[in-house]
Parts: sequence; C-alpha cells; structure tokens
Amino acid sequence: MTTKLDTLLDFDLTKYLADFKTPGVDVDALVSTHKKNIEAMTAANKLAYESFQTIARRQAEILRQGLEDVSSVSAAPVSDLSSVNDRIAQQTALVKDTFEKNLSNVKELAELLIKSNNEVFDLLSSRFSQSLEELKGQLEAAPKAAAASAEAPKAAPAAAPKAAPAAKKAATV
Repeated sequence: MTTKLDTLLDFDLTKYLADFKTPGVDVDALVSTHKKNIEAMTAANKLAYESFQTIARRQAEILRQGLEDVSSVSAAPVSDLSSVNDRIAQQTALVKDTFEKNLSNVKELAELLIKSNNEVFDLLSSRFSQSLEELKGQLEAAPKAAAASAEAPKAAPAAAPKAAPAAKKAATV
C-alpha cells in the first residue's frame, strides 16, 4: 500500500522544474547543488549522532567507575586506622583523588565534544564553500545561456526576409 510519505519521497522536482524553462537557469545544476547540500546535512547529522553516542557511552563508563569507587571506599573497614588524624588524612586523599579524576573526566568529555563539533563544522563549512563556488559558476554561465537563447529566435526571422526576395524573383520569371 502506498502511503503519502512514499508518494512524497518519490516526488521528482526536476520533472516539474523542467517545464519552467527560464533562460540562463540550469535546473539540473540547481537540483544537483541542493541534493549535495542535503547529503552534507545528512552526513553532518549522522556524524553528530555518532559523536553523541560516543559521549553518552563515555559518560556511562565514568558513572559506572564512580559508583564502583564509592562502593569500594564504603566497604573498606574504618577500624583499621588507629587515630582520627589517620582517618582525616585518608579522607582528604580520597577527596583529592576523586576531584582530580572527575576533573580529568570532564576534560576528556569536553575534548570529545570539541572534536565532534569541529568535525561537523568542517564538513558543513566545506559544503558551504563548494555550494558558493557552484552558485558562482551558475551565475557566470547564466548570461551566456540567456544570450544564446535570445539569439536563436532572432536568427530565424533574419532568414525569412532573404527568402522573400528569392520568392519575388521566382514570381516575376
């Protein structure tokens, strides 16, 4: 059964735009440019999604490791330490280690995010530059194509007056 979405996806814009013959506009080039733009956006979205998954997995690993650390610390016997000063020193060292580990994890996640953003930006920036070059080429070609299509109708009437004197000669003979 065909759905409205299938019909929409089967829609071929080039068939409809071909009927609108505007001098100097290369419809196929425009459609090709926009198709490439959509492909670049799709690739950028895929890249962003994959990066999101990588970051989410790493965050889950960090959370799991943190929970394991907490459970191992809470399972350690407190009676092993003889004095209050030893307990304070142990807790201070634990807090310091935890802080440094968390700071390292945040830095790692930030670097992953920056790398992901840069990859997506580079992809889109490259496509944008290519698109501008394609547009520039199309704009430069448009006056030539318009001039060629304007010359074609002028050439046909110019041939008609030459044929008329020949017809008059034939009629007089």
